[in-house]
Amino acid sequence: MATTRLSRLTRTRLAVAGAVTAALAVGAPAAYASLDGGSRPSSSAAAATSTVARGKPFTETRLFFGTERPDGGPAVTDKQFMAFVDKEVTPGFPDGLTIQDGRGQWRDSHGRIERERSYELILLYPTGEARERDALIEEIRGDYEKAFAQDSVARLDERTRADF
Repeated sequence: MATTRLSRLTRTRLAVAGAVTAALAVGAPAAYASLDGGSRPSSSAAAATSTVARGKPFTETRLFFGTERPDGGPAVTDKQFMAFVDKEVTPGFPDGLTIQDGRGQWRDSHGRIERERSYELILLYPTGEARERDALIEEIRGDYEKAFAQDSVARLDERTRADF
């Protein structure tokens, strides 16, 4: 009888422990990324130290400029690209930008894989200015395509936080 009672007590404890574990797992808050200044609960261990979100809401736009010309003409040189940046990009983004050299590939409009030297232009601007900056960015893309006979200029936009 003592064995049955002990066994029943052990099973009960295991069942309660399992139920509590399941309830905690189901009720655990999900991790959220907040870009609007609000904070939401996180289940990660790092959140236990209560980190503070730094900076203000910004939008990061990355533009990818190829240098090979589909018509077979000479590739865009560093000097030509920097002159384009000075004339077409800097006036609309005078607070700063970043340019990185790259190597990339993509399938062109004729179905061929093109490998080429490229430039990545990174622009950061307050999210509240995104609508007006969008028009400037689209103008930059179109101007580069026309000036250097490009099929396209790739664009990537992400919301982020920045502190200077």
